[in-house]
Amino acid sequence: MTKQVQPIAEVKYRGTHALIKEIGVVDAIRFLNQFRAGSGNYTIDRDLLLEGLSVKDIVSEIKAKRKPAA
Repeated sequence: MTKQVQPIAEVKYRGTHALIKEIGVVDAIRFLNQFRAGSGNYTIDRDLLLEGLSVKDIVSEIKAKRKPAA
């Protein structure tokens, strides 16, 4: 027995409707929004942000920000 492969548009339509039926419109939208492509280049941005910092420097900054203000 062979099953014909459905076009991706049909799969997307059926999947979206199943998701909405199961968890509702609002939660379906919230769920689907997790998978949107972002913009920019995370690797380049991260390298620029952390340029010249050691792991020790980063840990110190995190600990300093966790201390409550006196």
